[in-house]
Order: sequence, then C-alpha cells, then structure tokens
Amino acid sequence: MACGRLMSAPVCLIENDEKGQLRVRKEAKDILDGINEPVVVVSVVGLYRTGKSYLMNRLAGQQSGFALGSTIESKTKGIWMWCVPHPYKEGHTLVLLDTEGLGDVRKGDEKHDTWIFCLAVLLSSSLVYNSLGVIDNTALEKLHYVTELTENIRVKAEVSQDEDKSADFMCVFPSFVWAVRDFTLELKIGNEPITSDEYLESALTLKSGCSPQTEQYNLPRRCLRHFFAVRKCFVLPRPASPQNMRRMEELTEKDLDSEFLEQANTFCHYIFDSADPKTVSGGRVITGTALGNLAEVYVEAIRSGKIPCLENAVVSLAKIQNVRAVEEALQLYMIEMLSMAQLPMRPEELSDIHKIAEKKAVEVFISMSFNDNDQIYQQELMAKIYDEYQQMCQQNQEESIKQCKAVLREVFDTLEKGVFDGSYLRSGGYRQYRDMLRHLTNDYRARTHSQIMSEEVLSKFLKEKEDIGNMILQADQSLSEADQEKEVQRLKNEILEQRQRGLEEQNRLQKRAFKDMQRTHKEHVNQIIRQMEREQERMRRDNERVLEAKLREKDALLQKGLQEQASQMQRQIDRLRSEMHKEEKSKPSTVSRIMDGIGATAELILPGFVSRGLSAVLKWFK
Repeated sequence: MACGRLMSAPVCLIENDEKGQLRVRKEAKDILDGINEPVVVVSVVGLYRTGKSYLMNRLAGQQSGFALGSTIESKTKGIWMWCVPHPYKEGHTLVLLDTEGLGDVRKGDEKHDTWIFCLAVLLSSSLVYNSLGVIDNTALEKLHYVTELTENIRVKAEVSQDEDKSADFMCVFPSFVWAVRDFTLELKIGNEPITSDEYLESALTLKSGCSPQTEQYNLPRRCLRHFFAVRKCFVLPRPASPQNMRRMEELTEKDLDSEFLEQANTFCHYIFDSADPKTVSGGRVITGTALGNLAEVYVEAIRSGKIPCLENAVVSLAKIQNVRAVEEALQLYMIEMLSMAQLPMRPEELSDIHKIAEKKAVEVFISMSFNDNDQIYQQELMAKIYDEYQQMCQQNQEESIKQCKAVLREVFDTLEKGVFDGSYLRSGGYRQYRDMLRHLTNDYRARTHSQIMSEEVLSKFLKEKEDIGNMILQADQSLSEADQEKEVQRLKNEILEQRQRGLEEQNRLQKRAFKDMQRTHKEHVNQIIRQMEREQERMRRDNERVLEAKLREKDALLQKGLQEQASQMQRQIDRLRSEMHKEEKSKPSTVSRIMDGIGATAELILPGFVSRGLSAVLKWFK
C-alpha cells in the first residue's frame, strides 16, 4: 500500500454511534487516507451465521482475522475493513469489507440492514452475496434488499419519472458474485450437467404473465438481471464436519474437505483476477483516500435522512479530493526542489530539477484529482508551481549575487586599499590603476565563471568605480588633455559593454525560465489528456459491458416468449447506443475545451513570470 500502513488485522469502518446512527470510524478513515493508490474493494453480504467472514479471511490470505462465530449470534457488527496488498495487481490495494449479518431478529431494525446492504453496494467494485443451501425462491426472497435499491440509492440527482434507471445502475454497480455454501445438489438440469454460472442464470429465469404472484416472483430476479451486468456463481460444499465447523479458525487446509478447498481457491483466484479497481461515474478510478471520503459522504447522507446519490457524492468528493490534490502535489514539488537544489547552481541544473519535481507533482495531482472537468484545480496548481519556481529562481540569483559579491570584495581588496591610501593619485597612477583593474577583473571572471550573476555584479561594481576612475585620471599629470578625453570615453564604453553583458546574462536566464514554463504547460496538458483518455476508455468499457448484458437479457426474454418486455429492452439498448455515440462525438470538443482553459491560464501566468523575475533581479542594482 503506497504510503499506507500494513494492517495485521481488520478494523471497523462503519459502526453505530451511541444514538444508533451510522458513522465512519476515524481509525479506519486514517488508514484509507494513507493509501494513495487505486483500490479494489470486495464486500461480502448475506444473512447472519452463513460463514461470510471465513471467505474474507481466505481472500486476505489468513486463517483468522475477521471474527468467526460458532453460535447463532451474529458476530460481525457494522462494516469491518481489512486492507492488504493486492496479490495480482501491482500498485493496487485490496480492500475487504465484511458486513454485519442481515436478518438478525435480535436487532429488530430492518432499515439498518437495508443501509448496510446499500453501503456495501455503493463502496465495492465486487459484491459477494453469501448464502446457505440452494438458490431457490426462498433464497431469492431473502435477497429482497436488492429490490429496494432504487428506493434507497440514486445515480443522478434529477431523473424523469419515465426514464429507465437500470442502465445507470449497471454502469456504477459492482459485479455480483453469489457464493452458495453447504451445497449438496448435483449441478444438473434434467440429465444435462451445467456450470455454477448456468445454475444461477437458471434460477434467475423470469416467468411469463402479469399476475401479482408472477410479479412478486420476477421482481428480485429482474433486479439482479437489470442492475448487475456481471454475475458469477460458486457452489461450495460443507468445509468440514459439524464438530470441526465450530473451530474453523483452528483448522488447517488438510483438515478441510478437498472439494470445498478446490472451490474456495477457485473463488479467490476469480476475485483476485476479475474484480476491477473501484470507480465512480465517468470511469474515474479512486484511491484509498477517495474511498474513505466517499464512505463519509454516503454515511452523512444517510444520517441526515437523505437518499445517497452517486452524482451528488461525486461533486462532494471532487471538492474534498481536488483541494487535497493541489496541496499534496505542491508539497511534493517543494520537497523535491528543496532536497535536490543546492543554491546557487547553473540554471540548466535547476531547470532539470524543476522538471523532475514538476513531473512527480503533476502525477500526484492527476492520481488524486477528481472530476476537475473545468481544470480549475489543475490551473490553480499550475499557477502555484509557476510562483514557487519563480521564487526558487530568484533565490538562486540572490545566492549567486551573495557569492559573487564575496569574491569581488576579496579580489578587488588590493585595488580598494590603493584607492583609499591615494596610491594612484600621482603621475602615471591612472595607467597603474587601469591595468590593475583589468587584471583583477580577469581574475574575478575566472573565479566566478560558473556563477549566473557574475557579470551583473561586476557591472554594478564598475559603474560605482566610474567616478573614482575619472578622479584618478584627472589627477594624472602625465596625460595630455586629449589623452584624458580619450580615456574618459573608453571608460564609458567599457561600462556600457559590461552593462550589456549583464543584460544578456539576464536575458538568457529569462529565456530559460520562460522555456521551463512552456514545458510545464505542455506537461500539464499531456497529463490531463492522458488521464481523460484513460477515463473515457473505462467509461466505454463500462457502457459496452452494460450493452452486452442488455443484449443477453433481450435474447433471454425472447426465448421465454416475453415479447413486450423484449421490446422495452430493445428501446433501452437503442437509447444506450445513442448515448455512447454522443460521448464518442464529444471527445474532440472536450480536448479543445481543456486546451483553451489551460492555455488561457498560461497566457495570464507566463508574461507575469518573466516581468516579476526581472524586477526581482533589478532591485539589487538600483
């Protein structure tokens, strides 16, 4: 887990407070805040005392961790979390969520169970439903929570009454895995063997007709078919004898039923391989930090009596994430700059350090930022990096000035003493002064040739010595009036030439700084476009997954002779294809909007950078 703490045991993520309301535990939120890489979130739900926790322990690669119980009392309360490095996906964290058992009569609060189920759906990228025995009508009736999802979850803030919601739910809901425990039947229909997936799909077959009884029969089946595009089933026999079941945490693999062990391993491999990173609307992959914030947003909505809305949650999450993304990206930039830059240094070297630090900062921002569609926060980061780099360049120049002045005082000390004691105020003294000045100037340049402000400092020094030189010249009686006038002009020309060298030196610095800022602008644009392309690709895959699921559903309806429902499904398919076509056509305009937005910011910042940088340097020489 990048920047995260390795967890040796699960902690409670969501619990009930003293008033019986849900809340997010600070300890768990702090752990998630430390995970800045993508998370694959696997939640397990199901009736209490069905062995959910054991499956999660296996996914964590541990014999124990999530609490197991051997009595009729529900052991897990609220939602517990265990974050472990993903065994298959490098750079990802596997977040396991073990939920409180549903249907415990001791609680007497069915709405609490509903919210636990809804939170598991909202937070996970793969939802495991754990049950005992077989998948029959009774088992599906116990899964009535799925029929209440549309009443307790909204994808969009505003939805028209006649708008089909199933495609929206399919795009954002997790994959669905049904784990049937203590399964004793043969997987057959008639005499034909079937797979566990075919067993599930057979159990979800709809009945024809429109009677209340038929509608009640079809409702949970239709919800599972319409809300979850990816459905998978595993059937696992009883793992051990009744006596050994009471001490599951103590059993080794050799104590377990071999068929159970084989199926449990297959289940784990499927989850590791197929469960995707957690995303929200728009195909945006979220980190552990964002997951913790998302949990707080959903729980706060439930606490305030509102229905959790994914669209609103994304807006709230974006504000939280983007402010933090700017802060952390800028902090990383400064840490990198301060740790690598040893001022004063050549502009090329400082530029290279800036390039490295900036690239890392932008990568952090892109990985943490969220739904920054108008690039407001991206532009804010650009401006702050520009400002920090300008200040670093200014500090580099100031440090160079200090060192050059120190060398200058040391080198020209002999000349200063000669001027002070009047050694040059005599016949022939001017030539001696001029030759000494030239000699010491060459010595100074040799000792400061690598300093970026050497010519600027020398320019100011020679300008200050102009009056002294003229005084010594006038006092030298060995020179004719014509020679003196010629030397006065030569002195002025040398000072102007030196001033020009200083200006050229500063011009080179400003060109370098401007070039760095142009590169920064280009890096920001490239990073945004790459991120946008990744998100659009994920969104395209999500839409295609939903489209394939609806096409399968239409074929199944036609096979059952449900012509009217198949026609309704075809209309949903046509609507989805139209939306996908619109999204594809909007790509060029989106890129253009991004370029215009960041380009406008660069136009505002870049000229200011040059003028401010020049002013900061010139203040030393007024």
